[in-house]
Amino acid sequence: MRQVEKGKNMGRREYPRGRALKKEIERLMRRGEEADIGKILSYPPRAVINPLFGLLLSTDPSVRWHTIVAMGEVVRQLAEEDMESARVILRRLMWQLNDESGGIGWGCPEAMGEILARNRKLAEEFAPIVVSYVREDGNFLEYEALQPGAIWAVGRLAQAWPDLVKGAGVYILPFLSSRAPQTRGVAIWALSYLGDRDLVTRLRPFVQDSSELEIYRGGVLSRVTVGQLAKEALSHLSGNRASSSRKGGPDKTIA
Repeated sequence: MRQVEKGKNMGRREYPRGRALKKEIERLMRRGEEADIGKILSYPPRAVINPLFGLLLSTDPSVRWHTIVAMGEVVRQLAEEDMESARVILRRLMWQLNDESGGIGWGCPEAMGEILARNRKLAEEFAPIVVSYVREDGNFLEYEALQPGAIWAVGRLAQAWPDLVKGAGVYILPFLSSRAPQTRGVAIWALSYLGDRDLVTRLRPFVQDSSELEIYRGGVLSRVTVGQLAKEALSHLSGNRASSSRKGGPDKTIA
């Protein structure tokens, strides 16, 4: 079954709905090609949000990250038409991270970070909440498996709008002592955008850390070592930021 909707500046067009739309969104996210974002944006934002929320729970890391990026772009588009509806989606992500929700909130911190990186106004409103997830005196996420996602979200914000998370590095530093390579590595990556040269002595010992992890950066999900991330962070903090660093706005690559 297909539904016809007339949206703002769109004219009348048909799009799949229900199970058909869900399957189509999943197919696009599994393929994860650049053109798939455009295809998803051809559907009404409100129609694709629920399927995207469902795919945040995917056990396939590539699908989950494609979904996070797609959600960031969909909500950016929605915010241009209806800012309050975009806020509702962010509040829904926040609810998923609330103990009372009964869920775990997989992918929710990362989705919040990606959404805010694409819209300055939303970032101005919600950046303190994202930072609160890594603050022990805030809404700290006790479940360790969610902590790398929250750290990544703060780092993503620091890429896009560094002034909005200025000083947040102090909340990331304790994660350097984590036993989990995923947490240590993502913390080092985030600190490369949040810190300054004073951090060099703190990060230098990690250059020898051969523990592996997966991290999404620059539009790519890659497997690296903590040591590799430490070397890159030291380079960034020395003022040699890679030319490929993103400064907000749409991510052109979702693979």
